[in-house]
Amino acid sequence: MLRRFLLVLLLVLSSVPLGAADIARPVVVLGDSLSAAYGIPAQSGWVNLLHVQLGKSASPREVINASISGETTAGGLARLEKLLDDNKPAVIVLELGANDALRGLPLSAPRANLTRMIELSRAAGAKILLVGIEIPVNYGPQYRDGLRSMYRDLADEFNVPLVPFLLEGIALDESLMQADGLHPTAAAQPRVLENVLPALEKLF
Repeated sequence: MLRRFLLVLLLVLSSVPLGAADIARPVVVLGDSLSAAYGIPAQSGWVNLLHVQLGKSASPREVINASISGETTAGGLARLEKLLDDNKPAVIVLELGANDALRGLPLSAPRANLTRMIELSRAAGAKILLVGIEIPVNYGPQYRDGLRSMYRDLADEFNVPLVPFLLEGIALDESLMQADGLHPTAAAQPRVLENVLPALEKLF
């Protein structure tokens, strides 16, 4: 009788969910130079600021920065499955597409790559935050509008949250941009995080 009771108790205990701290899965940021802290100390970048902030929360969560300067959507897609297998993320932040656009690639290519990344992330049990970017005006209104529409359409199609423009409120402020006019300064990084955090918090 005692043996049977112990067996039942063991089965019950094994079905009890783990505590939040035990089962917390990381956030993986898959981006380009805007998330890789290009031109500034790595600890100043918005992804590291996010890592510090989430580490202090009631349910600490690790943030893994898988961003690479110069990364395209094709490069991100090529790396994604290993990142999913190795890290089992709760959330994937997809901040890609700027380098495709700066190269003037047809938008059908980054759209197809981002579509596949969203599908793979969902299949792995991760939630997705899509982060959009804008390009300089000399690329023309048609291409710039197409890029904006690409992010909006993907967010609508897959019902995922969207940060429309990572550098909103930053890109046109010369004091917050590096000399190349493309990358934000260290001083701008808290503002970048402010653009991302509200949408990310909804996923938690």
